[in-house]
Amino acid sequence: MRSAKKKSRAGYMISAVADLYQLHPQTLRLYERVGLLKPSRSEGNTRLYTESDLERLEVILTLTREMGVNLAGIEIILNMREKMSEMQRQMEAFTAFVQGELARGLHSDQQKPPRNALVRISQPRVIRPHR
Repeated sequence: MRSAKKKSRAGYMISAVADLYQLHPQTLRLYERVGLLKPSRSEGNTRLYTESDLERLEVILTLTREMGVNLAGIEIILNMREKMSEMQRQMEAFTAFVQGELARGLHSDQQKPPRNALVRISQPRVIRPHR
């Protein structure tokens, strides 16, 4: 159990991330201060950047370096990306629910309607167009 905890806390220290992305550590601290990055902390209060933090940093750097977006714009873009991901997840869950309901409905349609129902349902008729 202890190794699982260590694995979940594993990450890169600020100096390694700064070297990897050719940044000054103060830039990373600024990104944290304005809320763009939220690295975890070790027991000694050292910043630890996970793989997901690095992916987010790559998005931030692409927006700043290649597109010239300022920090306020980056915050808006990242928030919109998170909302879109949540909406995507909700749409997938809804689609799975509807597909399940349709499959269950098709299965029940193949059975004959109960004779003791409150409202009798007649068998569907096929209507063919005249030629």
